[in-house]
Amino acid sequence: MVEKKIKLEGVDTLCLLGLNDANLQIVENRFDSSIVVRGDIVIIRGNTAEVKQVEKVFKELIFLLNKNGNLTTNDVDTVIDLVTANGEPALPKTITSSLSRDELDATILFTKNQIIRAKTPGQREYLRAVKKKDIVFAVGPAGTGKTYVAVALAVASLKNNEITKIVLTRPAVEAGESLGFLPGDLKEKIDPYLRPLYDALDDMIPGDKLRGYLEKRVIEIAPLAYMRGRTLNNAFVILDEAQNASAMQMKMFLTRLGPNSRAIITGDVTQIDLPSKAASGLVQIQEVLRGVGGVAFVYLDRNDVVRHRLVKDIIDAYDKYHNGAQTPALKAQPPLAENLKTDEPSSDS
Repeated sequence: MVEKKIKLEGVDTLCLLGLNDANLQIVENRFDSSIVVRGDIVIIRGNTAEVKQVEKVFKELIFLLNKNGNLTTNDVDTVIDLVTANGEPALPKTITSSLSRDELDATILFTKNQIIRAKTPGQREYLRAVKKKDIVFAVGPAGTGKTYVAVALAVASLKNNEITKIVLTRPAVEAGESLGFLPGDLKEKIDPYLRPLYDALDDMIPGDKLRGYLEKRVIEIAPLAYMRGRTLNNAFVILDEAQNASAMQMKMFLTRLGPNSRAIITGDVTQIDLPSKAASGLVQIQEVLRGVGGVAFVYLDRNDVVRHRLVKDIIDAYDKYHNGAQTPALKAQPPLAENLKTDEPSSDS
């Protein structure tokens, strides 16, 4: 056990510690060390490595306070994430000093390799909606970060002890392939449908820690059909690819939420893989929940695409095609069958 004292010279102690010591409480909850404030002295007691981290957290918070004139609880969480990421040594002051107030407000999660933040106006609206509402629908085309942002928000909530469990689910609806023809048992057949969720988690949580979370079911990834009959308490629940959920499945999912739980539902209504006669629950729910308090709908568009630059062009091209705005060059092309004609006799001749 070691002890470290920090003198708060020239610092507004009330702003640093937060109203009713809210900022101090966040730091105390994230560390095992004892933290006591007496006047303008912060006393930290604990093991050597953690005491150094807590000291670094307070120095970074003091720097941000002097720079911006105030601190938010989001600032405190961000600084702690920066300092404690993957158990590495405290990070240089240049990292936090280079972030503007807007960048700090848009920050969702800090990982070993990157700071995950809302990058576009639509994503910022998405982030604000999740902070205010318990159920948020994020609707938009591919590449707009719907799923990635949702998973980052869930992981951040878990790290901040706001919830005790993350549940990620999506419908196992075939998009041109048949589930029955895939090799392996049921889990091996279903896992490919859930792979995008695993990929997002792999980016945000170190491998060993993620495996531990999955084994202990702190993080659960399952097909939508497995949600029936459950009540999810103290959980952050994400329904991905919701355009492929039927109306009944959507109702079933939304009625799983228990106390202190929240949900994000993501989907793209232009990529519905349901049979032609089946109604998409994501399309219907926009009418069903219109005007219901505690629920928000966020609509992303091509301007929120954060994938390869060509993704925006591809989305535009499909929009033009479906709106009958094909280019003259495309309309002038002969049918595929004509393109395949040759002068060679057929095999039946």
